Order: sequence, then C-alpha cells, then structure tokens
Amino acid sequence: MMYFKDLDPVLHSQLRLAVMSVLVGEQEAEFTLLKERTNASAGNLSVQINKLKEAGYIEVIKQFRDNYPQTLCRLTPLGKKAFDAYVSAIQSYLNAGKTG
Repeated sequence: MMYFKDLDPVLHSQLRLAVMSVLVGEQEAEFTLLKERTNASAGNLSVQINKLKEAGYIEVIKQFRDNYPQTLCRLTPLGKKAFDAYVSAIQSYLNAGKTG
C-alpha cells in the first residue's frame, strides 16, 4: 500500500515555494531579484519572506549598499533540507500512479 508523505505547509504556498526555488539555485538573493523572479508585489513578498524566516528556512540580512537599503535572503541548511524533503514528497505523489 502506498502512503503519501505530508507536504510541508510552509513550503506548500506558491510564492514561498518560488522564493525557495530561486534560493536553492542562487544560495542568496536580493529582495529585488526575488520580486522580479516571482512577479510578486513587495508587500506580499515581504510577508512570505517573514514566514520563511520564522520557519528557519532562510536568513534575512538587512544592510546598506551605496547608501541604499538592501535586503538579502539566504537559504539556511534547514531550509535546504526542508526543500529537498518537499521535492521528495511531491515526487512520491507523482510516482504513485505509475506501475512497475
């Protein structure tokens, strides 16, 4: 009998998953790059970044560059582990219908 793995509710959100996908590829990214890649509004992106930060999946570094504020998001080891587990869980769903 096939058992379906639970999907991480933190990552089971389109925008949070998109942010994590970008960070898995880039390791770290500026807020503006994430906004551009995900096509999200600044407000919505901020909320979702905070949720990922609260879960410990990303680290948020606020700094200044050329006198302009810069927000940098970086994937944490916990975040990478959670993302890999999420991908694995999704794959188990996709493979459920396949027969030997």
